[in-house]
Amino acid sequence: MSYELKKVFASLPQMERGVSKTLGGDPKGNNFLYTNGKSVIIRNIDNPAIADIYTEHPHQVTVAKYSPSGFYIASADISGKIRIWDTTQKEHLLKYEYQPFSGKVKDIAWTEDSKRIAMVGEGREKFGAVFLWDTGSSVGEISGHNKIINSVDIKQTRPYRLVTGSDDNCSAFFEGPPFKFKFTMSDHSRFVNCVRFSPDGSRFASAGADGQIFLYDGKTGEKTGALGGAKAHDGGVYAVSWSADSTQLISASGDKTVKLWDVAANTAVTTFHMGADVLDQQLGCLWQKGHLLSISLSGYINYLDRNNPDRPLRTIKGHSKPIQSLTAHRNEGRPYIYSGSHDGHINIWDAETGDNDGFSGKGHSNLVAKMVVNKDGQLVTCSMDDTVRFTDLRRKEYSASDLLKMDFQPKCIAVGPGGYALAVCIGQLVLMKDKKKCFTLENLGFEPESAALHPGGGTAAVGGADGMVHLFSIQGNTLKDDGKTMEAKGPVTDMAYSNDGAFLAVADEKKVITVFSVADGYAVKNDFYGHHAKVVCLAWSPDNEHFASGGMDMLVYLWAVSDPDRRVKIPDAHRLHHVSGLAWLDEHTLVTVSHDASVKQWTVKF
Repeated sequence: MSYELKKVFASLPQMERGVSKTLGGDPKGNNFLYTNGKSVIIRNIDNPAIADIYTEHPHQVTVAKYSPSGFYIASADISGKIRIWDTTQKEHLLKYEYQPFSGKVKDIAWTEDSKRIAMVGEGREKFGAVFLWDTGSSVGEISGHNKIINSVDIKQTRPYRLVTGSDDNCSAFFEGPPFKFKFTMSDHSRFVNCVRFSPDGSRFASAGADGQIFLYDGKTGEKTGALGGAKAHDGGVYAVSWSADSTQLISASGDKTVKLWDVAANTAVTTFHMGADVLDQQLGCLWQKGHLLSISLSGYINYLDRNNPDRPLRTIKGHSKPIQSLTAHRNEGRPYIYSGSHDGHINIWDAETGDNDGFSGKGHSNLVAKMVVNKDGQLVTCSMDDTVRFTDLRRKEYSASDLLKMDFQPKCIAVGPGGYALAVCIGQLVLMKDKKKCFTLENLGFEPESAALHPGGGTAAVGGADGMVHLFSIQGNTLKDDGKTMEAKGPVTDMAYSNDGAFLAVADEKKVITVFSVADGYAVKNDFYGHHAKVVCLAWSPDNEHFASGGMDMLVYLWAVSDPDRRVKIPDAHRLHHVSGLAWLDEHTLVTVSHDASVKQWTVKF
């Protein structure tokens, strides 16, 4: 048995209202970079479904930038650590690691020879540092500000100049190396969010929360003008990015627009309207080759269309919050993946292309705990908003009528033939038939945690915090306790019948999976050991011979029912986070999700 990582559908950038997001561009123009949690995500700009994730930071990463040579990426985190790592090898070997100051890093800039790095942020003793990339020794001092520095840039032509923008409403100008403070520019009346030199070094722009963008001479730091006269945008400007020929720039604003400026003419050539919702505020942008990118507060990445400013060429969607639940389903022969996250968002992925979208309409408002597809092609989901929803996968639209309110919070949902579904809520079981509640069972004598309905119908297995599996029979519109129990090794975390109904696999907190043989009166077939921590999810392969398990130990195991020793271990399936969901697309393709907000597909050979 062997495995190989086939595809990575990466998370979106992690966004915060009122905080600009830096997008890094590859000097060769092929990739772009951003951060989410402890991950740095590298995506192909022409085909964003191609992605790579760097996960070596122990703390939340805030910014990542390519070196001008393109061989290295520098990424920095909230502790003040900066890691410089290789981009040419798959392993991304660490070249150097430094901590020039302690505190959150907000921005990074390289000199054009890829030898010096400036970083700024919320340091405790200082707000910035400039150092040699290979020794870490200082090449100047970043001073002149009395508050957090939000942005830094270095002129990419000699003589070198460095500029910073800060929460003290000022920009500061430095000459070097070694970089020495020359003067401050206090043209902005609010925070300075972004400063950027044009590629030819002739000028630089500073963008502020006051909606203004000022232009300065790149060599002397003299102010030469303001884009759009009195105001460039109606809201704060969070980012600017120059065109390669230094004649134009784009600006992203909280007024939900991105503007394309002709710098010499001082006019906005195009205004891209991104929407009317608060989540349509634009907090970052990047001009890369022929692509104009912007990031919305929702985390969506927009490819702007100069010919049609009211509609992006494409919008990359996905998850920016941890993914909790997963299922897969074939719709008219095509494989689709469905994933639900902590914010209630459910995403639909085309498993082959990575194209994705959400359902239209109002959906869950809180964590989606579990999801499964029933025989009628409906996605059945339960959420911490105390509801169970039935959503038609063909229409891709939430229905207000196919929504059932539960008395208590549901933790798990199971579906079976005949239109039955069973919700496991805190302290009770709720049986549903044809999208309506038909029976509620309380005072169970144990706390139910998980459930599975036999594919042949008639039987519900419920796993409890008491470490037992309790069998119930479904009789018409009622649920009857059969009085039969099987023992797991610990409190049950997840359970699933094989597709042919021959086996029931039960995972528990004591790191064990027990498989019961249904035909033999639920006798134990085998116990499966291997996980180092609580097992949280299970999924049967369509061949009914193999199943996968995921745990808090970040491991995924592939097991053969008949032989517990024949197993394949996928270590660090999602490095840094536990595996929260598993699903099979076919006998040889396993999908995994995690709190890193990414979806991975693995090719498995038995």
